[in-house]
Amino acid sequence: MPTPEGGEPRVSGVAGGTGDAGLNGGSTPSSSPSAVALTPEAYKAELDSRHKSLTAAISGLTGARGVKALDQRVTKAEETLSGAADALGALTPPDAVRAQHDAYVAGLRDFATELGSTEGKVGARDLCTSSAVLIDLDDKLAALDEAGEALQSAGDYPADIVDVKAGRKQTRRLSNGSFVRKGSALNGRSSLEIDNGASRDAVVTVVRGGSKAFSVYVRKKAKFKVRGVRDGSYKIFFTHGVDWDGKSKAFTRECSFERFQKAVTFKTTFTATQIRWHDWRVTLHAISGGNARTAPVDPEDFPG
Repeated sequence: MPTPEGGEPRVSGVAGGTGDAGLNGGSTPSSSPSAVALTPEAYKAELDSRHKSLTAAISGLTGARGVKALDQRVTKAEETLSGAADALGALTPPDAVRAQHDAYVAGLRDFATELGSTEGKVGARDLCTSSAVLIDLDDKLAALDEAGEALQSAGDYPADIVDVKAGRKQTRRLSNGSFVRKGSALNGRSSLEIDNGASRDAVVTVVRGGSKAFSVYVRKKAKFKVRGVRDGSYKIFFTHGVDWDGKSKAFTRECSFERFQKAVTFKTTFTATQIRWHDWRVTLHAISGGNARTAPVDPEDFPG
């Protein structure tokens, strides 16, 4: 019998089918069936299971005491909203609210993405308080609020997760030489002159032992002399920034925290004919020939 030539060692067919199916070319595979939409009750339960955590994550952006706590809350909110967006995005909502559902999920994603950017600004000390964070998030916060209200009104679904409002951006300042805190100990003979040649306003806090003696506001490119400083050894801390929030006693934007590495000592000496005392002058900016070094301070360790 002649040996076949020119063939290829290959077979074709449809696995699991009949021989005829392979010979006749088979049939086109059918597409996957579309996901079945949730019932309104099941969809409402899915939203309700996340409502409390989402509301808490957003409202938690307010009232953070200190930059570290603020950073933690922004991170938590980003993780919570991002996770909820992924979970809700995988659902098939009732057909009647599909458009509202998609807008709500998009709002969650956009807000979570913006939170990631805001987290970087908090870490860089560009944003320093809860109010500044909310102002930075204003547009995305408003869009998410609108999407949640639309979904809720379309079927009484629990999507009203935004219960905070952003204020307006401000640049509040105190008068030069205003005391943020004034102790009762300013009845000595010495003085402390503060020269703030920096580009941002400052608050200088002077500590004796474990107690704050006074805190004073010194505007940028300005000087102020605190008179009546009593004898003793004092540590000097200062914070620079923009927009002083009197309620939280902190700058809301562009904040930094430093201290002078060495304490300053005020001493009064009495003799038979004279009274001598020490006066000090400090600069809050680098100067040629300066002999008082400063060091950054963790915001949590700054005497508020």
